[in-house]
Amino acid sequence: MLKGISPLIPPELLKILDEMGHGDELALGDGNFPGAAMGKRLVRCDGQPIPALLDAILALYPLDTYVEAPVALMQVVPGDPVGDSPAIWADYRAIIAKYAPEAKIENVERFAFYERAKQAYAVVQTGEGALYANIVLKKGVIPS
Repeated sequence: MLKGISPLIPPELLKILDEMGHGDELALGDGNFPGAAMGKRLVRCDGQPIPALLDAILALYPLDTYVEAPVALMQVVPGDPVGDSPAIWADYRAIIAKYAPEAKIENVERFAFYERAKQAYAVVQTGEGALYANIVLKKGVIPS
């Protein structure tokens, strides 16, 4: 057991977070996300909601401060009935603001998001049920 590490983070994900370097990206996919088809490395966190997992990850994982937007969300497909800003995004903004108040968030077109996820260091497949809950985090550095 380790102190201060959320039990939501499985050992495999903890190892991946540690081995990632500055600029590497981590994709968190909702329950509908095709994670197995996307990820070079796939970590299963079935049953876990993304907001709780995001909070646990950002407690350990610095966001990149050298890029315009270290966080990316999958843009809503025009005409989708969920609206322009799914409710879960407000949760994400609050969690991100807790750890990186200056971090900007960009919206990425659906198929461009999939391509970005394919290039991510790892994909975390969750059980999140909210639509458009997919998110990419670019890792930063820990200042000395």
